Amino acid sequence: MFQPRPKQLEVLAYKGGKMGVSAVPGSGKTQTLSYLAAKLVAEGGLADDQEVLVVTLVNSAVDNFARRVAGFVQERGLLPHVGYRVRTLHGLAYDIVRERPGLVGLADDFQIVDERDAGQILQDAAEAWLSAHPYAADDYLDPLLDDRKRDWVRRDQWPRLVSDIAASFIRQAKDLRTTPPVLRYALDELPATPPLVEMGYAIYADYQRGLTYRGALDYDDLIRLALLALELDGDYLARLRARWPYILEDEAQDSSELQERILRLLVEPDGNPSTSSGRGWVRVGDPNQAIFETFTTASPRFLREFLAEPGVMPRDLPNSGRSTQSIMDLANYLVDWSRAHHPVAGCRDALAPSHIEPTPAGDPQLNPPDDPAAIHLMDQPYTPEEELKAVVTSLVRWLPENGDKTVAVLVPRNDRGEAVVGALKAHGLECIELLRSTRATREAAGALANVVNYLADPAQPVKLATAYKVWRRADRDDAEANARLERADRALRRCRHVEEFLWPPYTGTRGANLSDRDGLDCVDLPQDDDLSQAYLQAFRDLARRWQGAALLPIDQLLLTIAQDLFDQPADLALAHKLAVVLRQIGESHPDWRLPELTAELAVIAKNERKFLGFTDADTGFDPEKHRGVVVVATAHKAKGLEWDRVYLMSANNYDFPSAQSHDSFISERWFVRDRLNLEAEALAQLKAVVARELASLAEPAGQATAQARIDYAAERLRLLYVCITRAKRELIITWNTGRRPSEPLQPATPLIALQTWREKRK
Repeated sequence: MFQPRPKQLEVLAYKGGKMGVSAVPGSGKTQTLSYLAAKLVAEGGLADDQEVLVVTLVNSAVDNFARRVAGFVQERGLLPHVGYRVRTLHGLAYDIVRERPGLVGLADDFQIVDERDAGQILQDAAEAWLSAHPYAADDYLDPLLDDRKRDWVRRDQWPRLVSDIAASFIRQAKDLRTTPPVLRYALDELPATPPLVEMGYAIYADYQRGLTYRGALDYDDLIRLALLALELDGDYLARLRARWPYILEDEAQDSSELQERILRLLVEPDGNPSTSSGRGWVRVGDPNQAIFETFTTASPRFLREFLAEPGVMPRDLPNSGRSTQSIMDLANYLVDWSRAHHPVAGCRDALAPSHIEPTPAGDPQLNPPDDPAAIHLMDQPYTPEEELKAVVTSLVRWLPENGDKTVAVLVPRNDRGEAVVGALKAHGLECIELLRSTRATREAAGALANVVNYLADPAQPVKLATAYKVWRRADRDDAEANARLERADRALRRCRHVEEFLWPPYTGTRGANLSDRDGLDCVDLPQDDDLSQAYLQAFRDLARRWQGAALLPIDQLLLTIAQDLFDQPADLALAHKLAVVLRQIGESHPDWRLPELTAELAVIAKNERKFLGFTDADTGFDPEKHRGVVVVATAHKAKGLEWDRVYLMSANNYDFPSAQSHDSFISERWFVRDRLNLEAEALAQLKAVVARELASLAEPAGQATAQARIDYAAERLRLLYVCITRAKRELIITWNTGRRPSEPLQPATPLIALQTWREKRK
């Protein structure tokens, strides 16, 4: 039974108009907003054709909200799923466009491309531009690069950078509501076109042509066109306003400009017209947890400005029963230090001046008993390997006596998470992954990809040897078996006549069976190694079977291979899902053959693209269901979750920079001259072109890079705040010196500030 706190009751007293709610971590904002939605359904005077619209950030939050609102509605004796609608922004945009597709020039059967298809269209467009401009990189490469390294960068690194720039450029252009023709017109009016914008335009135009050819749009188009539909048809807008008299927006700190404009249009201009039923817009969020600016066009600025608007009722939810007083004090000091003492002035407003307060006496969720000794801010300069060992060793000691508690290891990047998972597995510790894809998915995709890669080029001995190692991968866990596996691998790699090994010429009498030794003479293995000989014979039979199956559709081929590679139900289930995905890709690209399809499996295996599995991490994760099991999560995936014990790794000046001269920045590629952030420079030039700000275009290169450092440092400061506030009882923060001993990383400046403050308090 929900028992609102005094501050929550202030929010629940809402009856209409605009209200902005600033909520600290663990303040129960989801519960409060869900209860408010149910209250408005029951008491807001809704007509039969009206709904309370709840807009939230991700699909898992949609499920969470819908479940909670349904429960509160039923408590009031009303039917669940009636009188309210819960949507992500993309889901809301789809509802708007789907109802009137012709209004924005779409056919009734328009399609929305997913992340994979959009990425492939973009990649094709980028490759076309690169082919037409083979020496474009020379204007941006570090002049100190030698010829060999320069050629390698052109081939390997520059294409990736171009794709990254183009992806951000297109996203920003669509957020600015600038189509390729509009951008072309603006560029033609300039006396000189900025090269980065010209590149972005060319790839953008080609990308849009690819979408148009498929009769499709991407998610950014969906939002842009939803806003356009509302602007074009006043009657349609009026109907939607009447349908949704109340709009409740969760995670408003992650709003983009287009999201805000859509919701503003759906609310009456003053937000509180004099109608009997009331009307309004409630925005709930925490500016201190805005951590997605780098990946999206979102910004906490929109919520901050809304909270300061005249006519907006300000409310706050400062009480949190999640953490101990010491952990709350640490988070609060981070806010105070950053605002008063951050060494870079531009970062001092990264965190809003709000403090987390404990829950009041008698609250159903009292804070855990305080234990200052349960916070460990490590000052030891670990190498990456030493840091990994220290965390795993700590978990090995802690878990046996704490099987009833929750624990997480938070990492700044997916690849670091993979290393943690591998180390935990090596020590026999059970873990769950909240990374881009799980280890099981990556291993299944990698195994299938290696076999299919061999079938795409069956005469290559190296690929044949790799397929053999995949089949016998379990041998790696035993020293003797692994030595035998390595001998067979070397022998197959040296095999000069793969076809004779797989399909030896007939040498016996008519009707005789193939001899066990036929074909094995071309593989250089000791004659007395009977076990390896037997394995090779069995593998040869499988390879022939796979070659025969190569003529089947890709999904049937994968399932055939999977039956020979996997024996665990979970692996077979993942293989089935991968087969379905590859079949869909094959249908979308009928000209693709095994090499192209293999590349898709490799992308998943390398953790470069999200692949939805079967765990609750895909639809909503509850740490309480996994007590005594280590959860490995990226810091971004941890948002909204909480654990009894939290480890935060890699708190150095690369993963958590502070925009100081000694910091390193992931967006500044080592091969680019003057440490320029070409992505930031391109976006700044795009905004200047769209706004017709010629003076900004004349500014020297580097100003956008400097601002990008401040923006990124501010976001990483908020990310550190998010990580600290995931911990309920215990918090351990470590850092490492990186992988370049000649240029060791330093502890993050905020971590040093927290360590100094803690030492003074002792």
